[in-house]
Amino acid sequence: QLQASGGGLVQPGGSLRLSCTASGSGTIFLINRMGWYRQAPGKQREMVATIPSDSRTDYADSVKGRFTISGDNAKNAVFLQMNNLKPDDTAVYYCHVDEVGYKDSRGMERYIFDVWGRGTLVTVSS
Repeated sequence: QLQASGGGLVQPGGSLRLSCTASGSGTIFLINRMGWYRQAPGKQREMVATIPSDSRTDYADSVKGRFTISGDNAKNAVFLQMNNLKPDDTAVYYCHVDEVGYKDSRGMERYIFDVWGRGTLVTVSS
């Protein structure tokens, strides 16, 4: 389960910080590539930023220099610091994980792939 938070209404030029935490009934031991995607009204979902397990980062050209993605491996969390927000950044932002490995209540290792969180709405408007 991915829980995202931090969306809201902000004026152009403002900042927001999104947070997303992976959790579940088991003990997580692997998270591969966490990231953020967004979907604006009438548009397809697009990648905003991702951070693979080796901490390299990847950004959409439209957010480079304004957004920063970071992770906290100990907390199974990923963050997106968004600065100098523009009206075009208005969208529902989704947290995503490529792969999660966890141990269930019996100690069995299990893996789930392509996990999406519920979106959080970011509105940039004056």
